[in-house]
Amino acid sequence: MNTTATANAITNDPITLEIIQNSLQSAADEMFAAMKKTAMSSIIYEVLDMGTGITDAKGEIACSGAGIPAFVGVLDKAVTVIVEKFDAPGAVEPGDVFVTNDPYYGGVTHLNDIVVVMPVFAEGRIIAWTANIAHNSDVGGMAPGSLTGEATEIFQEGLRLPAVKMISRGEPIQPVLEIIKVNSRMPDVLEGDVWAAIASVRIGTARLVEIAEKYGAATFEQAMTSFMDYGERVSRSALKTLPKGTFTLAEEQDDGQVFNVTITIADDEFLVDLRDNPDQATNPVNTSRDGVMVAAQMIFKSLTDPYSPCNAGSFRPIRLLTREGSVFHASEPAPIGFYYEIDLRVYDVMWRCLAQHMPDLLAAGHFASVCGTFIGGIHPDTGRQYTIIEPQLGGWGGREGMDGNTAMFCGFHGETFNCPAEVNEARNGLYVDQMALNLEPGGEGEFTGGRGIVMDYRVRADDGFLTMGYTRSKYPAWALDGGNEGSPNYVDFIPREGERQRFAFVSGLKTQRDDVIRVVTGNGGGFGDPKKRDPERVRRDVSNGLISAERAREVYGVTVE
Repeated sequence: MNTTATANAITNDPITLEIIQNSLQSAADEMFAAMKKTAMSSIIYEVLDMGTGITDAKGEIACSGAGIPAFVGVLDKAVTVIVEKFDAPGAVEPGDVFVTNDPYYGGVTHLNDIVVVMPVFAEGRIIAWTANIAHNSDVGGMAPGSLTGEATEIFQEGLRLPAVKMISRGEPIQPVLEIIKVNSRMPDVLEGDVWAAIASVRIGTARLVEIAEKYGAATFEQAMTSFMDYGERVSRSALKTLPKGTFTLAEEQDDGQVFNVTITIADDEFLVDLRDNPDQATNPVNTSRDGVMVAAQMIFKSLTDPYSPCNAGSFRPIRLLTREGSVFHASEPAPIGFYYEIDLRVYDVMWRCLAQHMPDLLAAGHFASVCGTFIGGIHPDTGRQYTIIEPQLGGWGGREGMDGNTAMFCGFHGETFNCPAEVNEARNGLYVDQMALNLEPGGEGEFTGGRGIVMDYRVRADDGFLTMGYTRSKYPAWALDGGNEGSPNYVDFIPREGERQRFAFVSGLKTQRDDVIRVVTGNGGGFGDPKKRDPERVRRDVSNGLISAERAREVYGVTVE
């Protein structure tokens, strides 16, 4: 077939459409690689706290690269806002690049997470958008790292970018870039990370133009539509196999609030009702409605078609009900810095609501906190401001026939990595004294929960700070079918001088040289009666140092000599 000669004709040839779809995936992956290789922050180039994606002309997600699942679900929502805002003729031109970070203007998450978006033109019209998102180390605000539990309105959390044009026809709009840079305590790092994002969307756009030129814009668009329709068919087919009915759960949180969810599963709809929930908080433990939709999408995808790429069609059966002004649908100008813990809470509440009815599809609870740890100050070697942003590993829940995974990121953080100790020590002005498994009791069962970790950061300079916010500190990971709950997430602050303190949330805690910040993440919940655990597994656990002989006898009834 001579594709060049027939470039202007629409084809429904399934092989051609599949080639185009795989080419889109390759472009999204190349965008991801470009950003990883050119970013300046370890949270991006090591941890991979980012995501890339491609949408159609209307902003519906067509495919995505690797990275955080919750970030991939953000991009289409950001693009949609930009499409609606810049809908006048000539408002969007080839070479333009847009930026947003504001949850009330398409940003979805918090101000640290900058979304960069670029249109793809072919045959004189927009046929797609390329987009990425990444956590940036400091975007201004009242606290270093742009995150603090003391914020009472979003204005205190950093620079707000309400879906604005950053590059026009390929040329930087210099005042916009200067405003972004001057608001940061780490201006050079922020500038480098923003340009890495720009390079990423430009590479993606160039690749999509090549695809459209080869096959024709109409066939390119047909391929995206076809794949979305396929995603919908797969989701609806799987939806029909799920248990039907209305399922409810009320769960008390660490701070005493009760979160409620009602999920109704029918043959043609997955309805999530979150209207009966507390009003938005005055501190930054709120989230946007779009953020809650991402949580619903992740649960739905895991239940229906977890192994194939997602696109807009995959999520068409979802209907979400929220109440504006609530913690799950905050109204401007509510602060939203710790949104990720609230999104994770609603994700986990939905998971727990359904797990007891679908134990073959959903495991017992995991440590279920990003455990984001912000440590900063002046680097003792360079004299420059540094801020380490470190999500932590923890334990996942057991399921029938299998123990939970040990030392993995939470369900919301997905395909990311911990920052190597060598990089943290060189770039971030501290020592990593240990990283070990958490051997606290918790998570025992016929199939045990995985282990969390114990991580010691030792501060190298005076006048630093610690900010952190962990959930599941009072109420650990939940169990299934008679298993034991997991263990809590918390930080032990061990100062060089003074008393040891334990925290679940703290903002701007002053640190001095040789203070130790000990991160402890939880074990996952157990599945099944511990007394039913295979004695050989128990003996192996004792041999591997995961449990003491005394604890094995007490919990499992197994004597190990």
